[in-house]
Amino acid sequence: MSKVEEFNTYREKMNEKILSQDNKVLKRFFNLDTNAYQDGALSGKTKELMGLVASMVLRCDDCISYHLGSCYELGVSKEELFEVFAIANLVGGSICIPHTRRAVEYWEALEAKEN
Repeated sequence: MSKVEEFNTYREKMNEKILSQDNKVLKRFFNLDTNAYQDGALSGKTKELMGLVASMVLRCDDCISYHLGSCYELGVSKEELFEVFAIANLVGGSICIPHTRRAVEYWEALEAKEN
């Protein structure tokens, strides 16, 4: 199983378990998160790129992988991606470098999935 498949399978499985508990607050939070990234005054692509920067600065590898997957599906180019990495490292400092390494590795896994 590839890195991408492993991440997505685990995420889906655990989200189902969480949502199956029918907790109103958690369900509303998941819904809010989903709706926040829809097209509005800003495009969904722009919002995903913003989410990626925030995730890198907050150092959440699961969030980084999720946003990378969404960015890949939305057609983000490698050049756009590396500009996002630059902003994240500028804002977050050198602590973001290890997350940038793992983000590049995950992006390469997304690209390899297509081949």
